[in-house]
Amino acid sequence: MPIEPHSEARATHPPRGPFRPLPASLFSSAALEASPLLLGQTLVRRTEAGEIRSRIVETESYGGVLDKGSHAYGGRRTARTEIMFGPGGPAYVYLIYGMYHCLNVVTGEADNPQAVLIRAVEPLTEEDERRMRFFRSIKSKKTADLSGGPGKLCRALDIDKSLNGCRLSVPTGPLYLEAGDDPHSLPILCGPRINIDYAEEYAAKPWRFWIKDHAYVSVNDKANPPKPFYL
Repeated sequence: MPIEPHSEARATHPPRGPFRPLPASLFSSAALEASPLLLGQTLVRRTEAGEIRSRIVETESYGGVLDKGSHAYGGRRTARTEIMFGPGGPAYVYLIYGMYHCLNVVTGEADNPQAVLIRAVEPLTEEDERRMRFFRSIKSKKTADLSGGPGKLCRALDIDKSLNGCRLSVPTGPLYLEAGDDPHSLPILCGPRINIDYAEEYAAKPWRFWIKDHAYVSVNDKANPPKPFYL
């Protein structure tokens, strides 16, 4: 049977197998705390092409009204950023350069805008990879070309703004998170975030986190050698 793209992004289905929820404390944490804890966790996307499960391997933290890299810097509260001012748990999906969608996990308490950008994921199985390649429409065998980057992973998982606000703790929805690998057991590196020179002194803060030597990580920033990060 050929794979067809989804026709109803918000269609709900029962979860496959026992659902392993992430602790509520992760969603209520500040983004800087939640960002490394999301590494190794499972991102599940349901489409009409079938379920796609992937492992989070790279994240970036955007936290609070003082962070000049955040959309909510200075308390900027707009139709787009309003979701960041609510309690943690929903997806924050936005479009950049008029071309690429980005997926964020809103974290923290209400009125304290926090978000973790998901920068890279890896498919868990060959079937997951096959479905991701269908949505990406690429032939490249290089792993990072598939889902190593926020725009790439959104294309590979068929994520767009219709999923903005989706509750990521609810396993009956089209997009959700569940427990995967224990991040405490992973070799984690940290370094400056990517392409946010406009953030001035906040651009150099080591708020990007990734699994060491992982093939799906989006950027190897040789100008800023990473440092080990310990949970």
